[in-house]
Amino acid sequence: MTTWRARAEAVMPGGVNSPVRAFSAVGGEPPFAALAAGSRITTTDGAELIDFIASWGALILGHARPEVVEAVERAARTGTSFGVSTHAEVELAELIVAAVPSVEVVRMVNSGTEATASAVRLARAATGRRAIVKFEGCYHGHADPFLARAGSGMATFGEPSSPGVPDSTVADTRIAGFNDLASVGKVLDYDVAAVIVEPVAGNMGCIPPVEGFLAGLRDLCDGAGALLIFDEVMTGFRVGPASAQGRYGVTPDLTTLGKVVAGGTAAAVYGGRADLMRMIAPDGPVYQAGTLAGNPLATAAGLATLRYLAEHPELYDRLEEAGAEVRRRLETAMDGAGIPGVVHHVGGMLGVFLGVDRVATWDDVAGLDTGLFGRFFRGALARGVLLPPSAYEAWFLMEDHLDGDLATALDALEEAIAEAGG
Repeated sequence: MTTWRARAEAVMPGGVNSPVRAFSAVGGEPPFAALAAGSRITTTDGAELIDFIASWGALILGHARPEVVEAVERAARTGTSFGVSTHAEVELAELIVAAVPSVEVVRMVNSGTEATASAVRLARAATGRRAIVKFEGCYHGHADPFLARAGSGMATFGEPSSPGVPDSTVADTRIAGFNDLASVGKVLDYDVAAVIVEPVAGNMGCIPPVEGFLAGLRDLCDGAGALLIFDEVMTGFRVGPASAQGRYGVTPDLTTLGKVVAGGTAAAVYGGRADLMRMIAPDGPVYQAGTLAGNPLATAAGLATLRYLAEHPELYDRLEEAGAEVRRRLETAMDGAGIPGVVHHVGGMLGVFLGVDRVATWDDVAGLDTGLFGRFFRGALARGVLLPPSAYEAWFLMEDHLDGDLATALDALEEAIAEAGG
């Protein structure tokens, strides 16, 4: 164990501030980043790694992009937090409202968890109902109501999946199956305030919605008088210029955004129909506040990123083409190695599934060969490629991958697949 690792474990649970960073699922020594630029991270021991974590999807352009860094530096020189409003908050809100179909009014917060918890509170207030429906395998942050699992069946009431979450907290959380409208129908009634879904599942790998799933959710919610919430913390501005709802042509009532919208800083947003969002204080009675919400550093990074994306819409086509190339190369490599496997991509968002022949639901993902993935991961790392350290996480492409590093990485990943299969 390195000195830094030992020091970290002495003062932090598992030596990390987010569990997946501990590499428990893949083995080996987790790296410490020293610096990053473009598509590469340099570790404290001097290794240079082509990065497909991309700050868990937050970095669509690349690490330390000059446009973003310069904007944050300018903002920092004027002050890091004021406790009063700034012009940049208004400008960022205007960009989001102009781009995302469902969003007429926004509220900025500090994390995706805060955004989703606030959206559910608003939905309950607007409908006067208590229950929510979420999907097995979809993650909406670590707020208590979301830490529920399906238990013995696909369409059951929730049970806590973490100690410290009271039974009563998740008693109103109902679980359905992603890409399974029939399971939604079994739990959606007139007690349900909202259905919350990742329109492209990203926390069991990247799983696109099957044809008609999102539109079906819209119809079911309308029929039951429930609100539809799209959790686009991961997909927002990543899978298309109008996010997943624009890509798939289905408009929710409320939307949560994070990661790309904050340019890699610690910020997020929730928004939606004006009549709903005007219920938020001070316009209405639903209370939510945040000391650092809309802070100058986050708004500067978000503005720089979203302005760049608006000025370069062709980037989405390039990411789509790159995702298709990754799928082709890796699935060919799996076939050559005699390994069952599936690769999904939605734009530059990827899911690489080893040991299965089909992935559309959580039940499919449950059959992944995690041991095989661990060997593949370690083989990739030894060849200078850093993947998300879990078989259940999505990968992410950045613009800075596209001009050479992607080809280098794919050569290494093909070798790692062959080695893992052998």
